[in-house]
Amino acid sequence: MEPVEPHTTPGAAPKVRARAVTRTFGHGTRQVHALGPLDLDIRHGEFCCIVGPSGCGKSTFLRIVAGLVRPSGGEVEIRAGRRHPAAMIPQDYGIYDWKTVLANVRFGLDVQRVPRKAADARAGDWLERLGLADFAHAYPATLSGGMRQRVAIARALAVEPEVLLLDEPFAALDAQLRTILQDELLAVCQATRTTALFVTHSLEEAIVLGDRVVVMSARPGRVIAERRPPFERPRTGAMRRAPRFAALHAELWELLRDEVQRAGAGAATPAHTVGKPS
Repeated sequence: MEPVEPHTTPGAAPKVRARAVTRTFGHGTRQVHALGPLDLDIRHGEFCCIVGPSGCGKSTFLRIVAGLVRPSGGEVEIRAGRRHPAAMIPQDYGIYDWKTVLANVRFGLDVQRVPRKAADARAGDWLERLGLADFAHAYPATLSGGMRQRVAIARALAVEPEVLLLDEPFAALDAQLRTILQDELLAVCQATRTTALFVTHSLEEAIVLGDRVVVMSARPGRVIAERRPPFERPRTGAMRRAPRFAALHAELWELLRDEVQRAGAGAATPAHTVGKPS
């Protein structure tokens, strides 16, 4: 039996709706068809993970949803009550070295022209939630990689986004810290009912975090399969040792194997980047 997914309403209109989305780069003989056509619906409150070979357009699709890149064809709709409903967390943190931790977290609120007192209070609240309150006046250069990623998460959540977009945010972290931040992120998204779209190369990460795992093909990326991890919320580390976890991991790898080989034709792609079972 599949778990009941939190904060979703069966039959409700999707929070994010992508139809026939394509993206090409370049012109003429140098044109590269990078993405699509891609169709995808994401429900309100859903944590959706996207996996696929390197270069399949996962990050491009994320930037299209964020409004940072225009699709070459098709459309993306976000059912939202404001003009800029999405916030994005990139792999390289995207925080400013010359700003304090507090100023970094407050940045989006400053752009929205939230009064300073209210902005400081909201930023401070997120610093407290993510264990960064003692570092409010520190600069990023003095922080560890995990702390910098917490700053990036706090900055994105401080603007109270309706849709949170994450582009391999934990890829550069060690396994132990990655596990801790996965748990923290999932807890925050469930508490705030934030819809999340998470791009990752790690099958384990996708299974741990996702209400749904979407599998993309090699370039041009399109959806070839979807799976729903059969684990109730809240999830614990014990799920990683469950037979169902190993079975789903193996099934996803079988779906990806040919796509990874296609993507790596002429340029080897390490199998472990998409979580090949050892």
